Amino acid sequence: MNSTFMGIEIGKRGIMAHNQALLTTGHNLTNASTEGYSRQRVEFGAFEPLYAPELNREETPGQIGQGVIATRIERVRDMLLEGRIVAQDGTLGYWNTADKYMSLVEQVYDEPTEVSVRSQMDRFWDSWQELSLHPSELPARRAVVERGQGFIDSVHERFRRLEGIRDMADQDIRVIVKQVNSLSIQIAGLNEEIVKVRAVGDNPNDLLDRRDLLVEKLAELVPVTTDGRDKDEFMIHVNGQVLVQGRIARTFNLTSGPENDGYGDARWADTGSTMHFEGGTLGALFEMRDVVVRGEIQSLDTMTMTFTDLVNEVHSSAYGLNGKTGTAFFAEYPMVNNVVGNYDRNGDGAFDSTYLYRMTGANRLSPQEQVGLEGTITLSGRDGDVQVSYRPTDTIGQIVDRINNSGAEVTARLDRNYRLELRAAPSGDKVNPDFVIRHVEDSGEFLSGYSGMLAGSGPAAAYDWAVPDAALGLRAGAVDWAVAPLSHPAGWIEVSLDVKRDLSSVAAGFGDNGNPAAPGDGRAALEIAALRDRNVMVGALKTFDDFFADSVARVGLMGERAGMNAETQSRIVKNLTDMRESLSGVNMDEELSNMIKFQHGYAAAAKFITVFDSMLDTIINRMGV
Repeated sequence: MNSTFMGIEIGKRGIMAHNQALLTTGHNLTNASTEGYSRQRVEFGAFEPLYAPELNREETPGQIGQGVIATRIERVRDMLLEGRIVAQDGTLGYWNTADKYMSLVEQVYDEPTEVSVRSQMDRFWDSWQELSLHPSELPARRAVVERGQGFIDSVHERFRRLEGIRDMADQDIRVIVKQVNSLSIQIAGLNEEIVKVRAVGDNPNDLLDRRDLLVEKLAELVPVTTDGRDKDEFMIHVNGQVLVQGRIARTFNLTSGPENDGYGDARWADTGSTMHFEGGTLGALFEMRDVVVRGEIQSLDTMTMTFTDLVNEVHSSAYGLNGKTGTAFFAEYPMVNNVVGNYDRNGDGAFDSTYLYRMTGANRLSPQEQVGLEGTITLSGRDGDVQVSYRPTDTIGQIVDRINNSGAEVTARLDRNYRLELRAAPSGDKVNPDFVIRHVEDSGEFLSGYSGMLAGSGPAAAYDWAVPDAALGLRAGAVDWAVAPLSHPAGWIEVSLDVKRDLSSVAAGFGDNGNPAAPGDGRAALEIAALRDRNVMVGALKTFDDFFADSVARVGLMGERAGMNAETQSRIVKNLTDMRESLSGVNMDEELSNMIKFQHGYAAAAKFITVFDSMLDTIINRMGV
């Protein structure tokens, strides 16, 4: 039967439920400015009725209610929207970082015109033009040396600035990797706490908010996907691999080796396998360091090597006022001291590779001459060997152009004596060294008997860098080669000391029949000045003007793309976060109206208890005989 005091219990439940609602409203109001907080709401439900539909129930007009109860405190959160925000945060982190670093790269190229690399090179060419007019004068030679040094100084400055940006990216990578590891560990710790809270039947709303906030911060750093937000085992994946699984967090280490200039790769701490990030701040940093800025340094190195090599080629063949020849204008330093380029690549104490930068055939060729041969040239490329076919009707010039446009990491040209020259380009794969020819093969006779470079046709006579003494396997006694230069020539190339110490050693003319050049001979100076407009193959570009135009356009377009994508992505994320804020954020007006509603509910329950207490007082104290 009904209890006489059941009304007191009903009122008490009303007071407790509305008190809980008021406390939750206060919790919302005080956390209105808390980052990542989602507003919470109390869900009311009727308490279980007094009688269940059983055979022993009393005769009543219906089930007797027992008041209200706060069934649960739920946070307002759209999990589908959360997934979209996490996905977009990675892209936003990527483009924001790329935009910042591309701005730094653009500043390197946005030099004052008077001191830019391009201006210094133009002054250098002009000085040789002047020397060709006054080949017997020392002041003209001094201008050549000083402007050559000015050009080299500007190259060094650009290299140092690019290298500084790369070092900055490497330092940021180290910081971000530590942050990723820390966030992963924190999320795993929260996962464990959340499971414990749910095990006793509670909703860990504040812990879930904290975890979602950490996941968003993690998503800006690395591209993540989540699984099991409402399950006991919450998981985070990076590029399809598990980063966090429940209370277990995996971490990354940074390892370094001789390749990639000693810069480290991210590896899983537990397996040691390399991890490649395709988005997020960390992905952008790796791309800036290992692709964009590394590519700009390689481009500068290519220009420097081409420039110094061509100037030295002419200068070494000419005579100075002192009657000496064979003097290099720029000092070049080889990567290895072995004259045939032998190198110990694996560090076991024995030669296992050949590092050649340039090889030149023995035979004089004509650019317009048809070869009358058929075959396929195989050259090393970024993603494997590249094949270049030639036919009997092809001219020498067409074959050279075909090699340069093939995507191989080898360029071709006819030198000043019209001999075929193959020259290594920078490596697209950071594992391989720059300016090293790795493979040259010809199924026909073009590179062997025709140009006089290889000893024969087919794989048996191919040049391959993976064996020592490979240079000795070229056409015996006829091929001219040069050993690969020291890494990053843009950072160390200098005007040679012989030229600096003795201005009369600056060569201006060619000798005739083995005799030194006459004092008025300026042919060599004129030929060096003409390099400005010649097709000299600066990497895949034909002239030095092409190089500078391509550099400015490339960096400008990359910067424009990064800026536009960063702005677009920022707007996308803002729209999503605004949508979430309208749904999950704390609205002061709404909370204050709820507070008034719950206050009235609390007062009504209290008034009910007061009235019921008065009724009981009448029955107990005022009814008598």
